[in-house]
Amino acid sequence: MERIIEEGSKWLHFKGIEIEVITVGKDVDNLEEFVVYKHNGETWIRKKSEFLSEVDHNKYPDVEQKYRFERIG
Repeated sequence: MERIIEEGSKWLHFKGIEIEVITVGKDVDNLEEFVVYKHNGETWIRKKSEFLSEVDHNKYPDVEQKYRFERIG
């Protein structure tokens, strides 16, 4: 099942941080996709591949969330 990132959607980071997606954009040099989002009034970007990745459960064994960010609401 594909996980779709939509403008205005809210997501929960596995460390408990709630964010709102502004948009998905592309790097002009290599066309790599990035997610642009807001948290605590600041604007952040993260590679789309990282945004949709699974939590490293070897590094964070107590985290129950499967993905780094999971859609909420």
